[in-house]
Amino acid sequence: MFKLGLIINPLAGLGGSVALKGSDNMAEQALAMGATAKAGLRTKTALSDLADLQNQIQVFTCPADMGENVMLELGWNHEVLPLPNSAQTSAQDTKNAAIALKERGMDLIVFAGGDGTARDVCEVIEDACPVLGIPAGVKIHSGVYGITPKASGEVIRMLVTGQLVDLRPQDVRDIDEDAFRNNQVKAKLYGEMLVPQAGQFVQSVKQGGIEQEELVLDDLAAYLINELESDVLYLVGSGKTTEHFMHALHLPNTLLGVDAVYNEDVIAADVNEQQILELLKQYPDARIMVSVIGGQGHVFGRGNQQLSSEVIKQVGRENLIILSTKTKLSQLQGRPLIADTSDVALDQALAGHIEVITGYQDIVLYPIQ
Repeated sequence: MFKLGLIINPLAGLGGSVALKGSDNMAEQALAMGATAKAGLRTKTALSDLADLQNQIQVFTCPADMGENVMLELGWNHEVLPLPNSAQTSAQDTKNAAIALKERGMDLIVFAGGDGTARDVCEVIEDACPVLGIPAGVKIHSGVYGITPKASGEVIRMLVTGQLVDLRPQDVRDIDEDAFRNNQVKAKLYGEMLVPQAGQFVQSVKQGGIEQEELVLDDLAAYLINELESDVLYLVGSGKTTEHFMHALHLPNTLLGVDAVYNEDVIAADVNEQQILELLKQYPDARIMVSVIGGQGHVFGRGNQQLSSEVIKQVGRENLIILSTKTKLSQLQGRPLIADTSDVALDQALAGHIEVITGYQDIVLYPIQ
């Protein structure tokens, strides 16, 4: 039997849709603002396609929302670790679970969360056994996660069925959320963990820094300004590429958030999901402008959860404006762009080839999944 350890951080990702830039020490505020927990749902998505293998997998997991409830929903046999059932889980709960799983000798420890969760697991696991993350956080800079929940499930399938999968050390990185909320990205290396490497299913460490392509970004911004439509709401996502566009318009910009622009003026800054939905009632003719994350290829689901599945569905695929330099696209080495919206049906609807603006009157068709 394949021994699979499962840890879910039920608070992971809570801060995303309400524009809190993370969930560390912000869970209560996020919940008060109307955020809903999605880590359990994303774990269920990752494991739901493995039902045919459940008789080959012995699952060890944590009480209640940290794993047990998802196993009960899936109808899988499982063993619950003798751990306290905390009303509101903490980093220490994650560490205690990881220690218990390590002591029982897992073939693979799977955890759902973000970079903070990866840090907690890394602190006690290091290279003691293979690990794999199910992406459920606001920020995912570490190279220990599947590119989507379903991709994490595919990696688990490969391991359970005995396919040849390399194990390699991958970085665990996290950023200073206080600095992040002040538009500063300060990433730090916290260690390495052994992660199964399965081609397109496991993400790269996020590539940060400012690209040395100022002329390309100038051209791109000039083209976007030339194409701006009157009386249309533009929801401008996070990143350096969109920041360049905002600066070219001489507008203030939330580097790590979503700003609402109407007739070349910021009418709402750093908006959350509910604020966007209210704006769409007033301005139904809207566009979403996002850039590609370098090295990973995500356009939705990493740092812009304010642009939720409901927001995207209301705006429509035809009204997405995706920006990237050709350098970023070439770094993907043919891997598709990724839409990880937590809505499987929407992800499938977005899949195919999509226009990506790469310069002045320079548009390429690129696959998205």
